[in-house]
Amino acid sequence: MNQGNRDGFASRFGVIAAAAGSAVGLGNVWRFPYVVGENGGGAFLLVYLGFVLAIGVPVMLSELLIGRKSQRNIFGAFHVLAPGRPWFLIGLMGVGAAFMILSFYSVVAGWTMEYLYLAFTNQLATVSSVELNQIFSEVKSGAWRPVFFMVVFMAMTAFIVKSGINKGIEKYSKLLMPVLFVIIVLLCIRSVTLEGASAGLEFLFRPDFSRITPHVVLEALGQAFFSLSLGMGVMATYGSYIKKGESLGKTAISVSLTDTAIAILSGIAIFPAVFAFGIEPGAGPGLVFVTLPGIFSKMIGGYFFAFIFFALLVIAALTSSISLLEVVVAYFTEELKMRRRAATWLAAGLMTLLGLICAFNSTVFNLFDNTSSNILLPLGGFFIVVFVGWFLGHNIVRSELEADGRVARYFHLFLVVIKIVAPVAIALVFLNQLGLINF
Repeated sequence: MNQGNRDGFASRFGVIAAAAGSAVGLGNVWRFPYVVGENGGGAFLLVYLGFVLAIGVPVMLSELLIGRKSQRNIFGAFHVLAPGRPWFLIGLMGVGAAFMILSFYSVVAGWTMEYLYLAFTNQLATVSSVELNQIFSEVKSGAWRPVFFMVVFMAMTAFIVKSGINKGIEKYSKLLMPVLFVIIVLLCIRSVTLEGASAGLEFLFRPDFSRITPHVVLEALGQAFFSLSLGMGVMATYGSYIKKGESLGKTAISVSLTDTAIAILSGIAIFPAVFAFGIEPGAGPGLVFVTLPGIFSKMIGGYFFAFIFFALLVIAALTSSISLLEVVVAYFTEELKMRRRAATWLAAGLMTLLGLICAFNSTVFNLFDNTSSNILLPLGGFFIVVFVGWFLGHNIVRSELEADGRVARYFHLFLVVIKIVAPVAIALVFLNQLGLINF
């Protein structure tokens, strides 16, 4: 488990930038706003924030702990920590989830790059809402240009990952995350200065507690869980590259807060504009690709803001995709003993081939999406907290949390959450998504 001959993060900012970059993806900028819109705005946001702190941080901390203690990829970690036991199957499930997710995620990333191209060439400026729906339908149907952009996106992802942790993932995450933050702040400033924007801010930040239902609670828990990239081995893999002197507790909190801040800023960038132009906030998944381009076309400076918004989407997608690819590459290099460059291009190539199938076959796309999001991720997260809480050993857990030389005063609370609270909450989300329970 010696870290000396293993690549790793060189700085605390690099750790946070990479891990937060993984968490900050299309789920924050694309999914979060429309889920908030569909579930009552401020009330949903309040419940969501509570779950991020109460459930998300402990689950993330569990993954980081597994990775750093073992100094291995998510599959190898369970071989090291529980030799001779079937826990390695959870690691294998994590590798499979990352592989499956990036295969269809790259398709959506290709859509974002297509829209970036359309925004850059000013082809979204004068189209009607009907035409915007037609464009989105064509993009989703496997048109050649979005597919070409998908291949380009995967090549960009592989280029970063093949360079390693310090010279690749950390280097580019430290560049991309600040750029992403600057872009989203610019969008927020423009959105809140629109006439009628205050109604959007009120929708987002003034909770109507009558809107809180069991369904809204479960939606908030699910969004908090999936938004933080939990259950797929990403945080465990990144945790294996963190130095012993770094505080895992502070890292988990910093990453969770950064991810949540970006999600809230996305809401600030979108809802004031939505209300200013009289659009329904619960417009669903088409909010970003259909509704917002129509808003930009009516906005002063719309060309510029449309371009930087879709640039934001591409960057968010890229910071997540490099973490997903790293999960598979770490498995290939450490378990199959492949060279990193070969492992990266092989993994990226296989994912691209599957991505092509997803692009032209919506059934396969939906199968990959539903299987990973509704089954593999919640199961992975459930067994990870059960493993840390019930099987790893309290002394081992505490020693790893205090490896930075500071007393983990939150240790007993952390144990309660990962032994009881988190497993129950994740199980409820899992059963609800499968339709086995319905509140």
